[in-house]
Amino acid sequence: MTVLPDDGLSLAAEFPDATHEQWQRLVEGVLRKSGKEVSGGAAEDALSTTLEDGLRTRPLYTARDTAPDPGLPGFAPFTRGGRPEGGTAGGWDVRQRHAALGDGTVLADLENGVTSLWLVLGEGGIPVADLGRALDGVYLDLAPVVLDAGADTESAATALLRLYEEQGVAPEAVRGSLGADPLGHEARTGTALDFAPVAALAKRVADEYPGLRTLTVDALPYHEAGGSAAQELGASLATAVAYLRELTEAGLSVEQAASQLEFRYAATADQFLTVAKLRAARRLWARVAEVCGAPGAQTQHVVTSPVMMSRRDPWVNMLRTTVATLAAGVGGADSVTVLPFDHALGLPDAFARRIARNTSTILLEESHLARVIDPAGGSWYVERLTDELAEAAWEFFRSIEQEGGQAAVLRSGRLREDLAKTWQERSAKLAKRREPITGVSEFPFLAEKPVVREPAPEPRSGGLPRVRRDEAYEALRARSDAHLTATGARPRVFLATLGPAAEHTARASFAANLFQAGGIEPVTAGNFEDSGATEAVLCSSDSRYAEEAGQAAEALRAAGARHVALAGRPAEYTGVDSYVFAGCDAVAVLSATLDRMGVS
Repeated sequence: MTVLPDDGLSLAAEFPDATHEQWQRLVEGVLRKSGKEVSGGAAEDALSTTLEDGLRTRPLYTARDTAPDPGLPGFAPFTRGGRPEGGTAGGWDVRQRHAALGDGTVLADLENGVTSLWLVLGEGGIPVADLGRALDGVYLDLAPVVLDAGADTESAATALLRLYEEQGVAPEAVRGSLGADPLGHEARTGTALDFAPVAALAKRVADEYPGLRTLTVDALPYHEAGGSAAQELGASLATAVAYLRELTEAGLSVEQAASQLEFRYAATADQFLTVAKLRAARRLWARVAEVCGAPGAQTQHVVTSPVMMSRRDPWVNMLRTTVATLAAGVGGADSVTVLPFDHALGLPDAFARRIARNTSTILLEESHLARVIDPAGGSWYVERLTDELAEAAWEFFRSIEQEGGQAAVLRSGRLREDLAKTWQERSAKLAKRREPITGVSEFPFLAEKPVVREPAPEPRSGGLPRVRRDEAYEALRARSDAHLTATGARPRVFLATLGPAAEHTARASFAANLFQAGGIEPVTAGNFEDSGATEAVLCSSDSRYAEEAGQAAEALRAAGARHVALAGRPAEYTGVDSYVFAGCDAVAVLSATLDRMGVS
C-alpha cells in the first residue's frame, strides 16, 4: 500500500520550478530564429498586443501580476458580482429588444425563453399609443418591462403605469425600468431635455414602486460612436453622477437616487475585454456610491454590440453574439440582450429572433455558464486587465468632471472629438486588417445571396454618429454591387501566377481574399486577354520575382493590362505599379483600384 505524502499529490516534486527568466530566455531563442534580436523584457514586449486606452496584453501572466483585492461576490467593491450567489439561482435575465410591432413576436419571445422585454417607443420605435397593443396578452406581474422612449419618456411611463393599474398588478410586484435617459437622448439626438419630469417620475416610483427603476444610464451611444471601453465606462459614470445630483436636488435621498439607476453596456466578441469592462464598471460605481454614502451594487443590462454586426455574410454575427453573450455572462451581467444576427439589415425575422433568445438559453441550460460564481475570478490576466481598465476609465471620468460634467462635454463637442479620435485610430487597424472582420475583410464571399429584411424604423439621430466596423468595406462592396447591376458583371482583376503551385498559392490566395473584400472578382484561369480584367497582380515567391517579375509585367502590359501590381513587399521591380501585402491599407488599395476601373 502506498501512502501519499501529507501535501497530497506531488507528481512533479522531483522537477525544479520553472522561472519567469527561464521562460524569457526560451522566448528570446524563438525570436532570434525569426530574425529578431531581443533580450529580457523586450522579448515580452515583442509578443505583447496593444489595446485601446493605452492598455497592453502581455503573453504571460503570473502571480507576480498583482491587482487590488476584488473582494467577494456580492460585497463591495462588487468586482466579482453584485450578488453573493451570482447567477446560480436562475442565470441572467434574458431581455429581448422590440422596436416595431409584429404579430405575436412579444408573446413568442416570452413563451420561448425570454424573461423581460425592452421596448423602443416613440421616435425610432413603436408609437406610444400602441404600447397597450404591444403588451396585449402579457402578464405584467411576471414579465418585467424596460422602456426606451427618449423624448416621449413621460407619456410612455404614464401609459405603462396605467396598464399596471388596469391589470391589477400590485405596486410591489412591478419590475423593470421606465428608461429615462436625458443625457443619453442628448447624445443620440443633440437635443437637451428638461430633467424636471424625470425627477418627478423618480420621486413617484421611489415612493410607490420599490422594484421599478426610473433611469437608464445608457453607454451604448458612446460605444456606437466609436468609443473605447474606458471611454464607455467613464462617460457612463459621469452620466450617473449627473443623475445623482439632479435627483438629490429634487428631494430624493442618495439611497433612493442610486436605486433608480440601471446601467447599460455593450458586449463585444473581445471576450476578455468585455469581462474586464463589466467587472471594472461595478468596481467604479461602488467607489462613487461609497463616496456619496449609498453603498450598493450596480445593476447591469448588457447588449451585444451593434458596432460589430456585419451586413455582409450576416450569419457570422451568430458567432460574434455568442462570444459576446458568453463574455456578458462571465462578466456578471444581470440582464443580457442578444441582438438578432440580421439586426444591421432591418427588422429580424422569426428565425433570427429564435436564434437570439436561444443563444442565452443554450449558454445557461447546456453550457451551465451561470453555475459558477465569477468564473473569471482569480485569472491573473482578467484581474490585471480589470484593474488597468478601471484606472483608465477613472481618469477619463475625472477629465469629464473637470470640464463641468457629462452635459458640458456633450455640448462643447469635446466628447465627440475624443470618441472620433479613438474611432479614427481603430479605423486604421480595420483598414489594414489588423482587426479582421470575418466574412467582410477576411474570407468574403462574392457569390453570397443577399439577406433582405423589412426596413426597421429609423433610429434617433442628430447627435453622436453611429459607426460600424464594416462601414469602409461596405462602401466598397456597394460600389461593386452597383457596377454589377449596371453591367451584369463585377469588376475583375487577373491573378498572374508565376512558377509551380508551391510558389504562388499562398500569395494568390492572399490577393484573391484582399480584392474580394472590395467586391473585385479575382480571375485565375486562362490568360489575361480572356479574363475581362483591366488590371493584373503578379503572385509568386520573392526568388521567382527576382527572375521573372519584370518580364511578366511587360507581357501583361502588352496584353492590355493598364495597371500591374505585385503581391509582396515593395521592391524595385521593372514594370510594377503597386504592391499588396499583409499590413497594407486594404481600404486605400481597393478604393484606388475601383477608381482606376471607373467603378463609381
